[in-house]
Amino acid sequence: MIISVTDIRQFIDAALSDEMLEMKLTGLENLVRSYTHNDFQVRDIRSQSEIIDNKIVNPPSYLTVGDTIQISQSLLNNGVYTVTEITDEGMTLSGNLLDCKNNLVTKVFYPDDVVMGVVNLCKWELDNRAKVGIQSETISRHSVTYFNMDGENAVMGYPKSLLGFLKPYMKARF
Repeated sequence: MIISVTDIRQFIDAALSDEMLEMKLTGLENLVRSYTHNDFQVRDIRSQSEIIDNKIVNPPSYLTVGDTIQISQSLLNNGVYTVTEITDEGMTLSGNLLDCKNNLVTKVFYPDDVVMGVVNLCKWELDNRAKVGIQSETISRHSVTYFNMDGENAVMGYPKSLLGFLKPYMKARF
C-alpha cells in the first residue's frame, strides 16, 4: 500500500471507516500504477519463492512488516500485497494466497513525492468530489465558480493539475 490508513489520518480528517479509507487508498494505488505504467519495483530485493499454507517460504531479504510487495510470474497469486508478519516459517501477506511453487516476489517502494501526491488526491476526493459537475453556485449575493472538469482539465476523474507529480515516473508503454 502506498500509505497506511493510520499514516494518512495524520494528514486528513476523514469521517470514513478504516476499511473504506483502505479501499480508497488501494484504488488510488492502482490508479497511480496504471497511469504511470510503472510498478515502482526495487529489483535488487527480489526472490523466486514458494507459497505454502498462505505463507511465502524463503522471502527476499530486507523486507519488514508494512512493506509492499508484488508477486508476479505466478499461476495463482499475481498482485500487490502488504507484509503483515515475518516469522521463521515464512512471510504472511494482507491477502489470501494459494499454494504455488513458482512466484517472483519483489519489493515495491513509492517515493515520498508519490506518497504525498496520493495524500493530496485523497484530500481532493473527500473535499471536492461532490462538487464535480457544478460550474457555479449563487446564494443571495455570494457567487462561487468551481473548477471546470471537462475533457482537457481532467485525467482519470481527477484534475490534471493534481496528477502532475506523476510525470517524472511515467514509463513508455510498448
